[in-house]
Amino acid sequence: MRNCKAVFRRVLLTAGLIGASIGVCAARDAVPYPTVATPRSVDRGELKSLEGRTPITVTVALGLKDLNGAESLMRELNTPGSAQYHQFLSAAEFETRFAPDAASVARAISALARYGLSAERATATTLHVTGLPADLERAFGVTLHSYEVPAHGNVPGYRFHAPLAHAAVPAGLAGIVAGIAGLDSRPSMYPHRIAAPAASVKRVRNPAPTLRAATTTGNPFGELTVTDFANQYDVVPLYNEGVLGRHKTVGIMTFANFTPSDAFAYWAAVGLTVDPNRLTVVAVDGGAGAPSDASGSDESTLDTEQSGGVAPAAKVIVYQAPNTNQAFVDVLAQAVSDNKADSLSMSWGAWEWFYNLENTPVTDPISGRTVSATQAFHELLVRAAIQGQSVFTSAGDGGAYEVNHDLNCYGPYSSADPNSCSLTLSVDYPASDTAITAAGGTTLPGTQEFCLNAGCTPPYFTVVIPHEQAWGWDYLDGLCTALGLDPISCGIFGVGGGGGVSVSFGLPSYQFGLNGVQTSQPHQLFQAGSAFVAEGIPPSYRLPAHFAGRNVPDVSFNADPETGYDIYYTSDVNGPEIETFIGGTSFVAPQLNGVAALLGQYNHGQRVGLLNFAFYNIAQRGDDRRGSAAPINTIAYGDNWFYHARNGYSPAAGLGTLDVTQFAKALVERD
Repeated sequence: MRNCKAVFRRVLLTAGLIGASIGVCAARDAVPYPTVATPRSVDRGELKSLEGRTPITVTVALGLKDLNGAESLMRELNTPGSAQYHQFLSAAEFETRFAPDAASVARAISALARYGLSAERATATTLHVTGLPADLERAFGVTLHSYEVPAHGNVPGYRFHAPLAHAAVPAGLAGIVAGIAGLDSRPSMYPHRIAAPAASVKRVRNPAPTLRAATTTGNPFGELTVTDFANQYDVVPLYNEGVLGRHKTVGIMTFANFTPSDAFAYWAAVGLTVDPNRLTVVAVDGGAGAPSDASGSDESTLDTEQSGGVAPAAKVIVYQAPNTNQAFVDVLAQAVSDNKADSLSMSWGAWEWFYNLENTPVTDPISGRTVSATQAFHELLVRAAIQGQSVFTSAGDGGAYEVNHDLNCYGPYSSADPNSCSLTLSVDYPASDTAITAAGGTTLPGTQEFCLNAGCTPPYFTVVIPHEQAWGWDYLDGLCTALGLDPISCGIFGVGGGGGVSVSFGLPSYQFGLNGVQTSQPHQLFQAGSAFVAEGIPPSYRLPAHFAGRNVPDVSFNADPETGYDIYYTSDVNGPEIETFIGGTSFVAPQLNGVAALLGQYNHGQRVGLLNFAFYNIAQRGDDRRGSAAPINTIAYGDNWFYHARNGYSPAAGLGTLDVTQFAKALVERD
């Protein structure tokens, strides 16, 4: 592992922030997130035989004692016009009303103790359960194996454990468990940050990119900053009124460590004056290990830079955890239990069905409730909304084909090809959850120029985008043809703003009756070759047709790397650098997070809660069609490779983009 202290000090000196030191270095390497280059894992055998005396910890999430009542209250608290609108509960009030009572917790702990497991209450609704592998196997009806992923290039190898079959709820826990997470410890989430297409597709770039000062507007595509975002989406009038996110806190939930001085360097370089003590890092489940490119540290970096840059006066809490299903639940549980962040964002995810692989949803025989890690996460999101915490997540970068983007496999499927899979319409999770705001992506209007030769000399290939449109890289088809490449080898196929119809979550009330909302498409059969199946991917799954599912995304901002951003980032391979032409819906979620802080300050310092109800209320009332005063600007052009943008809602870009100042005014009018 690199000497991270030396690297950290060098960056602090470069940024002039030696007095703003924040402990960031970790004693262990981070686990890489999966990519197309990740070697296949090797089954080492039974965990209890190999590491039988090494205890492991899993999370048992306890269900809310009145989930229906909590869901109903969430709607009332967040729906404009409701008598209870924005009368949010404190953490203590929520726990008194909805958390499992002491008797239920004691019963759960006692039931687990009968298997030789020790349990402690981590939050009001989660238990950390520790025991030897054999005891966990008996308790949850599984056989655990150990797996090893070899090192490759600069990427370290790692080990994880996983069950051979799905877990069962122990009889003593029946009726009180929402989900079990941690029996499978493989890295399971992908960051939704993406760079411009394959190496053969080059933009005409500034040879020496710099972060421009905040007083400078009109930075070129690929080098946009939070300042350009503020100008593009009408944030500046709020800044001029002193609305900078004062007395608000934004929270980042991420699964890779980062170098905090990078964020301070970015904010300083774009001319923002920030509190040197604004940033707090909270390690969940032991933290995410040392910062590294392979683990996705650039994701954590840009999340912090964007949210804290949009709301420069807000405090920032970064909750960082290992990339596991267990930490996925634990990081949100910690953030909502702390209840310090007024808004939260996450820019990691995967195809919604992947989250069912560790613990396929089963019906508890006593309560009749669904038991899964996704159910546990949903109940935590409901709690956040009841406490007034706004939660945002990126909708993914796979256009309408999220599973194919995650696997880098675009069909067709052949049983003779172990590395093949079928092209399947699919959406990202947690964006598909009904209690979170899903952030989609657009492409900004303007002229783009591309190189057609290795020397990047004229003539260039020119693309003109006349209107802001849904992000889908099919607009680059002509360029790929000019380069003699098909869309897949060119690196553009299937890439765009995530969007479509969930087959895991039903249509939420806020989308009822909205023109443009769709049901799931017929004839969607996902099939995967044996190489994917060996990694725990389902060999076959027929998606339900015409399912009235939650539509994704809700709102969008620019996310196309070709009209994208730069970030200040300390690579563990290249050292400090400015990365250009970076995008992905990873930018949109933290930008919305920062916007929520501005909305909170503008709204008399009050939290703004789950904004989906306000977004769709505006659309249903027709307030998104008030011309220059519209709080939401519809996106009527472009597509995400399947769904086409239109006037009104579409799964390509959701309701459209926010005019932040006009939306702030509209929100206060409804409060």
